[in-house]
Amino acid sequence: MSTLDTLTEGQSATIQSFSDKFLSLKLIEMGCLPGETVKLSYVAPLGDPIAIEVSGYMLSLRKQEASTVQVNVISEN
Repeated sequence: MSTLDTLTEGQSATIQSFSDKFLSLKLIEMGCLPGETVKLSYVAPLGDPIAIEVSGYMLSLRKQEASTVQVNVISEN
């Protein structure tokens, strides 16, 4: 299993679980539910933050926040 911060631009994945309970509550409120498909859309020029597509909208996350989201990769670009 990978984490959201290890995806490359264009990769899609399914959210499996979270390692930070406090942050997971905020992410769930924003549509990042276990089982939800996410796609890494953009990475900032210096690598942080990243933008993901989830639940029909774009969400920007810091790499540190994304590292708390365990995912299963479903496509390689």
